[in-house]
Amino acid sequence: MNDFTQQIIEEFRANGGRVGGPFDGARLLLLTTTGARSGKPHTTVLGYYPDTSDRVLVVGSAGGGPKHPDWYHNLLADPRATVEDGLQTYEANAVVLRDAERDEIFARLVGADPGWGKYQANTTRIIPVVALTQAAPGPPRLTGSFADYLVQIHGAFRSELALIRKEVVTAASTGATAPLGAQLRINCLKICQGLHNHHTGESIGLFPALLDQHPEATQTIERLQAEHASIATLLDHLQTLLTTAPPAHLLPDLDRLTTALIAHLDYEEKQLIPLLGG
Repeated sequence: MNDFTQQIIEEFRANGGRVGGPFDGARLLLLTTTGARSGKPHTTVLGYYPDTSDRVLVVGSAGGGPKHPDWYHNLLADPRATVEDGLQTYEANAVVLRDAERDEIFARLVGADPGWGKYQANTTRIIPVVALTQAAPGPPRLTGSFADYLVQIHGAFRSELALIRKEVVTAASTGATAPLGAQLRINCLKICQGLHNHHTGESIGLFPALLDQHPEATQTIERLQAEHASIATLLDHLQTLLTTAPPAHLLPDLDRLTTALIAHLDYEEKQLIPLLGG
C-alpha cells in the first residue's frame, strides 16, 4: 500500500466515508480482502455503484491495464470480504458476474460513465464486474456520540443528492428525450429508499424515545413528522417520474426534493442534536 492510498483510507475512516481532492463527492468504499498468497488482510479504495437493496457493484478496471487488480485475485481465492461504506462496516460475499449478466450490467455502467467502455477498449482482458452482497448488516460505525452519527447520516444524504443532481444534469445536457439511464435510475431509487427507511426509523424509534425524555420537544417533533410526510410525497412523485420523464424534466422535482430535505435536515440537527447530547 502506498502512502497516497493509506492517506485516503485514513481520511475516509475519519470523515464518515467522505474524502477530498480528486475523489471529492465520489461514491467510495473500502474493501478488505484476504491476500491470495500472503493470507494477510489487504484494504483498497474503490468506487462503487448501487445495485439491489443488499449489494453494490465494483469494477476491476485497473485503469484499462493488462492485468486484473490484486483485490480481484484475492476475491477469487476467498470471496468473503469486509466492506466499509463510511456509516457501517459489514461482511460481504463477492460474486464475479459472468457471461450475459456481466455484459448487461457492464453496458449499464458504460451508459452511466463512458470511461468504462474506453478502459475495455484499451485492453484484451474482459474487465470484471463484481457484486458485493451484504452477508449480514453491520453495526453503525460510531466514531463519537449518536448525535455525531446522525450528522454523518445526514451528510451522506446531502452528498448523494448533490452527486445525483450532477449526474442528472449531465444526462440532461445530452438532450436525451428518453427516461433516465438504467444505472442512474437505480441510483435515484436507492436514495429514495434510503430516505424512506431513515425517516421511518426516526418516526417509530428516535422521535418517541426523545419525547419520553423531552416532552417539551413536542412541537418540534410534530413539525419534523409533518416534514417527513411532505418529503414522502415528493419522493413518491420523483419515483414515478424516474420511469417516464427525460432528465431535463426530472430536475425541477429533484430540486424541490433537495430544497425540502436540506431545510429539514438543517432544522432537525439544530433542534435535536442538543437533546441527543451533541
